[in-house]
Amino acid sequence: MIALTLAELAQVTGGTVHGDPAVVVDGPVVTDAREAAAGSLYVARVGEHADGHAYVPQAAERGASAALTTRPVDGLPCVVVEDTQAAFVALSRALIDRLPQLHVVGITGSSGKTSTKDLLGAVLAADGETVAPQGSYNSEVGVPLTVCRVTERTRHLVVEMGARGAGHIAYLTTIAPPQVGVVLNVGHAHVGEFGSVDHVAVAKSELVAALPADGVAVLNADDHRVRAMAEVTPARVVLVGEAQDAEVRATDVVLDEAGRPRFTVTAPFGAAQVALPLVGRHHVGNALAVIAAAHACGLALDDVVATLAQARPASRWRMEVTERPDGVRVVNDAYNANPDSMEAALRALAAMSCRGRRVAVLGSMLELGEESPALHRGVGELAGALGVDLVLAVGDLARDIADGARDSGVATVESVADVDAAQTLLHERLAPGDVVLLKSSRDAGLRWLGDRLSHREDAQ
Repeated sequence: MIALTLAELAQVTGGTVHGDPAVVVDGPVVTDAREAAAGSLYVARVGEHADGHAYVPQAAERGASAALTTRPVDGLPCVVVEDTQAAFVALSRALIDRLPQLHVVGITGSSGKTSTKDLLGAVLAADGETVAPQGSYNSEVGVPLTVCRVTERTRHLVVEMGARGAGHIAYLTTIAPPQVGVVLNVGHAHVGEFGSVDHVAVAKSELVAALPADGVAVLNADDHRVRAMAEVTPARVVLVGEAQDAEVRATDVVLDEAGRPRFTVTAPFGAAQVALPLVGRHHVGNALAVIAAAHACGLALDDVVATLAQARPASRWRMEVTERPDGVRVVNDAYNANPDSMEAALRALAAMSCRGRRVAVLGSMLELGEESPALHRGVGELAGALGVDLVLAVGDLARDIADGARDSGVATVESVADVDAAQTLLHERLAPGDVVLLKSSRDAGLRWLGDRLSHREDAQ
C-alpha cells in the first residue's frame, strides 16, 4: 500500500486517531488478522457471525501497525470511524485519486471474469506494475482489498466486479472508477437472486454506464444482451467476438488435440495469429476482450499476443489439467458453476483428445431459483449430445443432471450422495486414457475431489 500516517488515514476516512498519529501504515491492508504482516492496516469488520475487533491482538502479533475500527481497542494504534466499510471504501478511493497515471479496467460477466482478469493482469504486467485481484476478489470487500495493493509505481489496476443484485456493480465503480469496462457475457449465474436473465443484464450494464465519455466499453458482440449495453454507456464502444461487425474479431478458430484454441484476430490496429495455452474454446472470447482492453491501455497488439501465448491459469480450479502417471487426465474446473460455464466446460471436454472415456463428474449449481431442476437436467442432456461416456452426478441437486444424461443416451450414468462416495467410485472406474472433468458450484466441494484425483500434496 501507499504509505500513510494515521493522521493521513484519519483525514481520508473522517476518523479519529487513538494512539500516535505519526505511526505509518505501509504494509498490506487486510480484513483477516491471520494475513496481517509487518506494517499492515487491519480493517476490523463486523459481520453476521464474527466481530473483527476481537482479532486485533492477533493482527498485532503478526506485525500490523494499526487497525481501522469502530471503537478504541487495546493492542494497536487505531483510527476509529463510524462505519469500517465506508471508511475502507474512502481509503481505496483516496489511493486511486493519488495516482493520475493509473489505468483502471473493470471486468464483469456471468462467467469467465476471473480467467479474463488473470489474462489481462499478465498482459498489462508486461507494460508496467499491475495490480489484479487475488482469486475471485470481486465484492464490496474484495475490490477495496485489491485497490489497497497499489503503490506509487502502479500503472494498471484490474478490478473484477461481481453482483448478486441491482446496484452492486454501480457501488463497486465508486470504489474504483474504471476508464475501461469489459462485459464478457450475461447468463444464468445467480439468476435465482436476480429473478431473470434480463435483470442480470441490467446489473452487469452498471459497469459500462459508469464509464466516462472518454472511456472505452468492451462488449461481447456475440451476446445480444451485452451488445445492447452500447445504448447505456457514454463511452466509446468496442465490440469483440466472432460476429462480422466485431471491431476486434476472431476468425479461423481451431482447437488442438488438448482443446487449446488458435485463431486469427483482426482489428483496426492490426492482425495477428493467437495461440492460447489454455483449454477451452470459450477462452477465445476472453482473449479478444483482453486484446481490446490492453489496446485501450496503450499496449501494442504484437506485445499482447506474445504474452497471451505464455499465459497459464493463475487462479485455482479453473480448467486445471493434470496428467497422472497412470495415463488419466484430470480437468479440475470446479471452483464454481452455472449453466453457461457448465456448457463451456463440457464442450472443452468433448474437444480434448481421448484414448479412453470422457468422464464428467458434475455437482450442483446454486442460486438458480425455480429454473434449477430444468437447468440441471439441461446440463445432463448436453453431456449426452456431446458424446460424454460416463456422467457421475454428485449431490441431491445433481440428480436432475443424471436424469437428463440418461434420457439423452449417455452410456453410463451414476449418482452418488457426496464427494467421498464419488472418490470411491472413480477409484474403481477410472482407467488409463480416460479424461475426467470435475465441475460444480463451490459448496459442492468437487474442487477438493479434483485435487485428490490429481494427487496434489495439499488436497483436502
